[in-house]
Amino acid sequence: MASPRDGLEAVETKDSAGRRGSSGVEVVFPSDPDVPAPLCPHGPTLLFVKVSQGKEETRRFYACSACRDRKDCNFFQWEDEKLSEARLAAREAYNRRCQPPLSQRQCVERYLKLIELPLTQRKFCQRCQQLLLPDEWERHHEHQVMGDISITQLRRPSQLLYPLENKKANAQYLFADRSCQFLVDLLSTLGFRRVLCVGTPRLHELIMLTASGDKKSNIKSLLLDIDFRYSQFYMEDSFCHYNMFNHHFFDGKAALEVCRTFLQEDEGEGVIMVADPPFGGLVEPLAVTFKKLIAMWKEGQSQDDSHKELPIFWIFPYFFESRICQFFPSFCMLDYQRL
Repeated sequence: MASPRDGLEAVETKDSAGRRGSSGVEVVFPSDPDVPAPLCPHGPTLLFVKVSQGKEETRRFYACSACRDRKDCNFFQWEDEKLSEARLAAREAYNRRCQPPLSQRQCVERYLKLIELPLTQRKFCQRCQQLLLPDEWERHHEHQVMGDISITQLRRPSQLLYPLENKKANAQYLFADRSCQFLVDLLSTLGFRRVLCVGTPRLHELIMLTASGDKKSNIKSLLLDIDFRYSQFYMEDSFCHYNMFNHHFFDGKAALEVCRTFLQEDEGEGVIMVADPPFGGLVEPLAVTFKKLIAMWKEGQSQDDSHKELPIFWIFPYFFESRICQFFPSFCMLDYQRL
């Protein structure tokens, strides 16, 4: 028998956006935010309720914040369900096993070793989507491996990595170079010096490329992305493994402080957030997350600047405009086209 979790894909489709009388599943925000939600491999889960003809069912449940298909994350727990210590311990062990094999610090150490190698010893396993050091070659000898990875290629990881195109989980449809260049030129013209890239890896890498090749460029970038593969290519001050649907930093307080420092540099002046959530992502949890990032930015503001708002570009399907404006009344929709 299908559980309510199987119906999550019904949330916020084009036909249901902005309507509350339809059937599907909706996010519920607990009245007491201090009560922690159970954890899945993607961080704190969200509370959902099934809705039929505009009426909520009485029993609510927790499910993954990032994945709307049980094939990607099968977490499910009724809100009032009591779990034994054994089940809780088993869940915690499972969550640990699902985490990336290397920490961000370990990835940085590997990257620094790799760039010191001669070109002929820099390799990338396409099957495992992993940069390889010489002592790892043997374990991947039956895989499809790219050799002679240049520094230029290392600076364009989105062209090495396969896009994650599951529209219910990642929807990693990357910007074209032309679109990224337009955004970089626009942000530079507007005078921004720092860009918080939330789910925009290709924009981030173009900003980093521009900064490394143009001494006059003073724009810095920090990428927050749920795709941990990018941790292989960036230092700790330019990438955080992050779930934008629950404001979860996978590397804990250290990563959160990287983000906080980035937002509050120069008392928060000159920074903009550019976010490109997965197509069909849930507006409500995204809005809650973005408000937490805004609050983090405001912590660095003086009282005289308390009226200011964090500039944000939220790239999302046009038919969610009314839903977004419910949370951010000052937002306005710009002209749009498919990038």
